[in-house]
Amino acid sequence: MPIITLFSGTFCKEEPVLETLISETKYKLISDDDLTVKAVELSGMAAKKIQRAFSSKTSAFNKFTHEKERATSYLKLAAAQELGQDNLIFAGFSSHLIPASINHVLRVCLIADMEFRISEAKKNEGISSKEAKKLIYRQDEDKAVWANQLHGIKDPWDSSLYDIIIPMDKTAVDEAVSLIKENLGKDILQTTAASQKAVEDFLLAVRVEVELAKEGHYVNVDAKDGLVTITINKHVLALERLKQELKSIAVKVKGVRDVKTKVGKDFYQADIYRKYDFELPSRVLLVDDEREFVTTLSERLLMRDVGSVVAYDGQSALDLIESDEPDVIILDLRMPGIDGIEVLRRVKKSNPSVEVIILTGHGSEEDRKTCMELGAFAYLQKPVDIDLLSETLKKANDKVRTGKNKI
Repeated sequence: MPIITLFSGTFCKEEPVLETLISETKYKLISDDDLTVKAVELSGMAAKKIQRAFSSKTSAFNKFTHEKERATSYLKLAAAQELGQDNLIFAGFSSHLIPASINHVLRVCLIADMEFRISEAKKNEGISSKEAKKLIYRQDEDKAVWANQLHGIKDPWDSSLYDIIIPMDKTAVDEAVSLIKENLGKDILQTTAASQKAVEDFLLAVRVEVELAKEGHYVNVDAKDGLVTITINKHVLALERLKQELKSIAVKVKGVRDVKTKVGKDFYQADIYRKYDFELPSRVLLVDDEREFVTTLSERLLMRDVGSVVAYDGQSALDLIESDEPDVIILDLRMPGIDGIEVLRRVKKSNPSVEVIILTGHGSEEDRKTCMELGAFAYLQKPVDIDLLSETLKKANDKVRTGKNKI
């Protein structure tokens, strides 16, 4: 029987449709949570980092770490490994992971007009119209970013992405289920040798993509009959060297006969390709109210392939730490509002695994003693030698990585 993918707008009766469909077809549900669990097992990444792939909000550090892209690669691998079975329903964001090249898939979208969705939200969540509209827009934004990331299409309800689009403001649950079941029987959706081969090609492409991600690369990968095509979509100065590196990784994957590389349509844009080096610090938060100093410091660290994000006051730093935990913080002491010692105290209480390097031009011996007692990794004075700071930063980052590997 064909596989079903079901993507739905929020408050479009997805749950009752799924429940009825599963009851009547005996299909197995593959949810976003199911694939997240499997992706965590495959990658060793934290569940919250895998789940963040479904959010429109990207980590402030993502341009250095490519964590969202790596999470997506592992979600693809988890989905591809499930495709060896029949009678599956992929629901939610996961439904978009199945490529269009696999023909024995019935792609279904449930949607409704905004008035209906707001009414459903008010009834189900007990919220006002204004709150309902805000919630729906926020969740639609997540879905739009997801569709654009995977398909290059900004409208998640675009008809080219689906075989059936069902307006749930005009369709009862039983009617929607009957329509889906009716289409399951169409000859064009039945499993064939060609569609099974497309599943094998997808699995090979994703396995190559994951092996490249393990080495810090994020590129587009396609496969057909053992021929792998790697597309580089960001500008790189040493293009031929990168091509050789990518080929040398891909050709080692079992099932790969040959590897071809090419540049994509976005290659000549201003963005620069940056390989993620797992050994170097890439989740560094710089906190200092001296804007010119901290901006220059960030640039100097980037020249050493160290990725950093800047906050200009203590409250901004604490907000960023809460939403997007860094590995290492380089922290000034004297700042307006919440000072560095208070930031250090709160960070070590709420996020003890984060290492904090104090970098100050106005500290005293008493300040140094207080900071070290609170758990600072190091206490440095301005002006600081950039090599000393880089070495201290690397040692702090190594300590964080060692601690995470023990978990």
